[in-house]
Amino acid sequence: MKRHPFEPGRLITGAATLAVGTGYGLDALGLWHAPRPWLFLALPAGLLVAGITTAVWATVRRHHQRDAPPPQPS
Repeated sequence: MKRHPFEPGRLITGAATLAVGTGYGLDALGLWHAPRPWLFLALPAGLLVAGITTAVWATVRRHHQRDAPPPQPS
């Protein structure tokens, strides 16, 4: 099985989307009264944090690849 690189931005996006969906679902079922402005702003805030995380992650990976020694032939 081919391994996929870890992408923390996608992890944060998924967690934010899951949290907003759960909040709206619980509000629709009447189990929790969700404050509307919080749920409305949670997804854009999560996407903003995910974008910043992705930019930082790409910068770190680029610097680590530059500093790493070349791979040895086997």
